[in-house]
Amino acid sequence: MRYLPLTSSDLRAMMDKIGIKDCDDLYAGLPTYSAASLDLPDHQTELQVERIMTRLAAQNHAAVDGPFFLGAGCYHHHIPATVDYIIQRSEFLTSYTPYQPEMAQGTLQVIYEFQTMIAMITGMDVANASMYDGATACAEAALMAQRITGRKLIALAGHLHPQYLEVIKTYLGESSILPQFTEDEGGNPEGIAAIIVPSPDYFGTPQDIQNWRKKCDAMGAKLIYVTNEILSLGLLPAPVEADIVCGEAQSIGVPMSFGGPHLGFFACKQDYVRQMPGRLCGETVDMDGRRSYVLTLSTREQHIRREKATSNICTNQGLCALAFTVHMALLGEHGFRHLARLNHQKACDLADALASIEGIKIRNDHFFNEFVVEFGPNFPPADHIIQTLAAQKIIAGVAIAPNQILMAATEMTTDEDIKILCAHLADLKQ
Repeated sequence: MRYLPLTSSDLRAMMDKIGIKDCDDLYAGLPTYSAASLDLPDHQTELQVERIMTRLAAQNHAAVDGPFFLGAGCYHHHIPATVDYIIQRSEFLTSYTPYQPEMAQGTLQVIYEFQTMIAMITGMDVANASMYDGATACAEAALMAQRITGRKLIALAGHLHPQYLEVIKTYLGESSILPQFTEDEGGNPEGIAAIIVPSPDYFGTPQDIQNWRKKCDAMGAKLIYVTNEILSLGLLPAPVEADIVCGEAQSIGVPMSFGGPHLGFFACKQDYVRQMPGRLCGETVDMDGRRSYVLTLSTREQHIRREKATSNICTNQGLCALAFTVHMALLGEHGFRHLARLNHQKACDLADALASIEGIKIRNDHFFNEFVVEFGPNFPPADHIIQTLAAQKIIAGVAIAPNQILMAATEMTTDEDIKILCAHLADLKQ
């Protein structure tokens, strides 16, 4: 196929359309710097570079280096060594996305199994091959609801993760969002495509979606259930009442990695499968009648006409989905539920220990493995508490208010970790 470059007049017409004088104006919003301003060292040998990078890496404080209570959508969980071994096997390695099924049966089988696991966990009919992360999955769910209903507005019920909200604003624009929508909202506001219910929400509180289902039915809107901790579905009821279930699956098999890459998941009812973004893997048979797998229903703009595409999401988190699938297969249904119970128990132990300190209050009536800790006037501000504890190699959590910290506990949290945290907090009382 010949490559036909743009002519000068083509370029001029496009630049006039978007209001720029030349292509350099496209980069006007980026910071300007030169190579000299980066203060890069002179050429070094490989051995010297390894030593420099090792010293730099040693400045990081990893979750395993001390008591760790940070959550807020990214959680410290144990990953069996078997996961790392299996994901490196040749059956799952491919040089490109699995468009040629005869060359990628290992990868396709894992995608199919991942989809099956997500569908079972969420109680939905169908799941896709994964999304970039929980935030993009949530935004894609909002777009999907708009396509299904032909409406524009997306209502937010409860406290959605702020990063998820920012991505939704980027996708839809702020004018399409109704924040802090409540169950007793008067009347049936017109134009609402969906209600997004985060559970557990950003502050760790699980939500009952029964009343939201009734609200959606009364308005003709879709119900989107989103979670940034998929492990919670091992203890909470599967949100079968929802139309779309999505969120973050990093907790199973995927390390925190200082913020990514992570693993978004996306599932829905069968009625809406052709509006689902991303790619879907299906089961079939080959010419010899043997079970095999192939990509199907790839409703993205690389495969079909752009105006018919459901999304410009052009891939899936293949490696992270593989790690999730391997870890989930090792856990099994019983192990998944046991791990969820263990997380909740550790969080209860942490909450009980903190509540025993005078001046500290747990704000949540209910929680899974994360909750808001409120500090009384006899404690310094939340930011000061976090910085002081960090100097003692204790990562306390996220400050969400001048006197509140969001804390999480997982199976990695030990009784000794809780004891150390409480002892240092007691010393901070004024």
